[in-house]
Amino acid sequence: MSFTAPQGTYGARQPGTAMTWVNRGIMRRARSGGTTMGMRLLVLTVPGRTSGEPRSTPVAWFPGEDDSWVVVASANGAARHPSWYHNVAAHPDDVTIEVEGATVPVSARELHGDEREREWARVVADAPRFGGYAAKTDRELPVIRLTRRG
Repeated sequence: MSFTAPQGTYGARQPGTAMTWVNRGIMRRARSGGTTMGMRLLVLTVPGRTSGEPRSTPVAWFPGEDDSWVVVASANGAARHPSWYHNVAAHPDDVTIEVEGATVPVSARELHGDEREREWARVVADAPRFGGYAAKTDRELPVIRLTRRG
């Protein structure tokens, strides 16, 4: 299945441009295997869907099945998906992550149905704040599995 999660109609305020500065510091921490607010971090890099220019953002990750990484397009519970979700949806086989000091080429796949529910339950058990993000909006937060390419 493809990336099909619809936008919401209400939610928390979308993170603003000040997050750009904050994200730079968080990315430095993520590249060295650090954490933020108790969550493991990776740096997700993908071409912009319209510009084609590489875009990087720090994202919390959770261990998935078969040595995969699971990320959630939460945007703090905003009504709209984060920009990186749209970029990954446009280029699911052109994603790179930097995690624990390694750069890894990955493919992205949005999870649906029972598979999504299983991973979502694991995410919320590991980081209950994600349940709070989901409660702020009417959109279903996309859960994405990143698997090593090659």
